[in-house]
Amino acid sequence: MRQAPAHLVTLLQPVVEAMGYELVGIEFRGGGYGALLRIYIDHENGITVDDCSRVSHQISGVLDVEDPLQGRYTLEVSSPGLDRPLFNLGQFQRFIGSEIKVLLREAIDGRRRMKGVLKAVQDDAIVLVVEEGEIVINQNMIDRANLVPDFS
Repeated sequence: MRQAPAHLVTLLQPVVEAMGYELVGIEFRGGGYGALLRIYIDHENGITVDDCSRVSHQISGVLDVEDPLQGRYTLEVSSPGLDRPLFNLGQFQRFIGSEIKVLLREAIDGRRRMKGVLKAVQDDAIVLVVEEGEIVINQNMIDRANLVPDFS
């Protein structure tokens, strides 16, 4: 699953949690001038722009001192939103019964994109119910996964 390097998670998770938020996940995309470090946070009462600003300010200070990334990048702190990204099996477990979209690193049965209901988490894999039936997807095959917003 697309997650920032483990050293970033290890560095930033305690900072976010000490502020009373959940660290949903971290993405690091690109390199060079256009790099983006995106940090997703959540809270049981939801996330406001002020929450994102406070966390951004705190994380920015830690990143300036620790300097864990080479080159220039843009820091973005965000709520996970309605199409919440899923970064680990614990998060998949939390959303069993929900509809999700999955982008695979390699095609399974000729498909890299799948959409279905998350049925279960088994060992290091998820079970997804798609039109054709059930498919077991190892977590190492998942490039990206998101909840499908339910507007009902």
